[in-house]
Amino acid sequence: MKVLANDGISKAGELALKEAGIEVLDNRVAQEHVINFINDNNVDVLLVRSATKVRQDLIDACPSLKIVGRGGIGMDNIDVEYAIEKGLYVINTPNASSRSVAELVFAHFFSLARFLHESNRMMPLEGDTHFNAMKKSFSNAYELSGKTLGVIGFGGIGQEVVKIGISLGMNVKVLTRKPKTKTLSLSFFDGQTVDFEITSMNDMESFLKDTDFISINTPKTKEYIIDTEQFDMMKEGVYIVNTARGGVINEVTLLDYIDYGRVAGAALDVFESEPAPELILLMNPNLSLTPHLGGNTIDAQEKIGVELAEQIIEIKKKL
Repeated sequence: MKVLANDGISKAGELALKEAGIEVLDNRVAQEHVINFINDNNVDVLLVRSATKVRQDLIDACPSLKIVGRGGIGMDNIDVEYAIEKGLYVINTPNASSRSVAELVFAHFFSLARFLHESNRMMPLEGDTHFNAMKKSFSNAYELSGKTLGVIGFGGIGQEVVKIGISLGMNVKVLTRKPKTKTLSLSFFDGQTVDFEITSMNDMESFLKDTDFISINTPKTKEYIIDTEQFDMMKEGVYIVNTARGGVINEVTLLDYIDYGRVAGAALDVFESEPAPELILLMNPNLSLTPHLGGNTIDAQEKIGVELAEQIIEIKKKL
């Protein structure tokens, strides 16, 4: 069996595959050449992240393919249903990067609540001339403890966001299409665990009206989850972080509500026009921005590689 990990795989994942007698090709192939490379090298497994697209034309043109894998959660760059119809196994790693994404959510929350995103821009420019003025302007900050955290989505990432919120002493509520109850366990350094039973709600207005910090953690959606109607329901001075997908929040409307003062600040890790975000977003001092870094930690990549390898090894036994 041959594996093309076209967007990369961790050393741990690669080692696990090789120990199982599976060949891992050390190549990175441009999208327009992927089909020819797969056919020329009789590739059985194509592993991707967000860069390489696996559409119907590739699936039809590559009869040697048996498995398509996505290192991460979202599968919008793979025609999943079509691949399954054609008899391919389609795998992903829904939990491997959840903690990394959740920690980025709070990195942004802390940055927004303490003006770190703006301070880091301004200190190199004016730190030697306007130090006291900046100290005063950035002092209207907030602690997260005691504030209300609203989490949209209750999958692996949403659950990790909730757990971090609880550990910080935040009041937590969750929004889903249908109410659901989950028991979340917080583990501590000394071996203790504490369980929390969390039940989500499906009433957007009740969810938004007194929420101080909002984290969006949903799959890709066809329509905006957050638009004018939802912004109007929000508490004045709310902070919002989107690490889900571009297109779940109306970015133009977001800027309007930042200007109105309804939204105190927002963070975007994903963008509607990714990978070329609008300049008006990039230049806004009330936004904390990252280039789709949610699951990009060494820890997450190690876990992703190992999870993919384990699934491939199991499928190989069936073939």
